[in-house]
Amino acid sequence: QVQLVESGGGLVQAGGSLRLSCAASGSIFSSTAMGWYRQAPGKQRELVASISSGGNTNYADSVKGRFTISRDNAKKMVYLQMNSLKPEDTAVYYCNGKLLGYVYWGQGTQVTVSS
Repeated sequence: QVQLVESGGGLVQAGGSLRLSCAASGSIFSSTAMGWYRQAPGKQRELVASISSGGNTNYADSVKGRFTISRDNAKKMVYLQMNSLKPEDTAVYYCNGKLLGYVYWGQGTQVTVSS
């Protein structure tokens, strides 16, 4: 079983930066594919970025070149560095883990970008 706890959200002005962190439990974290999703009010949850157990990354077109996902297997952490933030990035951001057919979610952290 994997438990995920996000942190690092907050209020930032457009053009600013935030770094989200996701702390994971579980003895086989290094084998877990991880990702960040977001959900804005009235919209469906969408994939922002993902990173495989081998370190391969994937980004939504809307964040390419601005966001960077990374992982530290020794610390069981996943990060999302968000630069050049835009008001449309405002959403609740969720950490996600996939392992052996199971999907795990964190509780979410709010990111608000003011114009």
